[in-house]
Amino acid sequence: MRAIIVDDEPDGIGTLKKMLELNCKQVNVVAACTSASAAKEKVEELKPDVIFLDIQMPGKNGLEMLTELSEKNFEVIFVTAHNEYMLQALQFSAADYLLKPVDEDRLTEAVLRVEKKLDEKSDNTNVEALLHNIHRAGTPNEMKLCIPTLKGFMVLKLEDIIVCEAERNYTLFHLLNKKQVTASRTLLDYEEILKDTTFLRVHKSFLINLQHVTEYQRGEGGVVIMSNGMEIEVSRRKKDNFLAKVKEVFRY
Repeated sequence: MRAIIVDDEPDGIGTLKKMLELNCKQVNVVAACTSASAAKEKVEELKPDVIFLDIQMPGKNGLEMLTELSEKNFEVIFVTAHNEYMLQALQFSAADYLLKPVDEDRLTEAVLRVEKKLDEKSDNTNVEALLHNIHRAGTPNEMKLCIPTLKGFMVLKLEDIIVCEAERNYTLFHLLNKKQVTASRTLLDYEEILKDTTFLRVHKSFLINLQHVTEYQRGEGGVVIMSNGMEIEVSRRKKDNFLAKVKEVFRY
């Protein structure tokens, strides 16, 4: 894999190069840049397979550089300091990211995921989704969810998702118009990603979009009827949280 590292801190570049040499021998660093402007030129000239991109840099940042590139025929591993909204946007967009200081195991995992995408020739829809989500940081209900599927990626509006259902290590998304799509991530992953939205885990197997609840039938835990007709049991221990969340969302 031909790689370009973009980081405004030379020490950060040196450390990452050394970590790649020791742990990811399949990566060949063909250029290292300390500014987004220089990186844009190198990306267009060298056409790398992957870019290790620092997000927050003086002047033009890494995301602005991505926006300016006419072609995005590469994968991106974002390297960033902790920022709640930025991490949320990255998670929604199914983007690979490394927190500074970079952990060797996380680096190796990210490189292996990128290598798999390149082998499968997956498209990079997640970069487009990320650029959309960055502009809506702090308002998660307006973000788009990029889900890795068995064929590549699919970008969904949250309002189009009715129910997320656990299927072992996968998640089945029930969408508007009776469409379904299987994501290659667990329901627990999506429970964490969607925690600040109108989605709620009401059962070990179901994460529901409260905006699509049409009826609640009382019982030991109760049953919710969704807009697509699905009847979903609310577990007894999640009942109180469900009712409290419904009041919060619908303000009644």
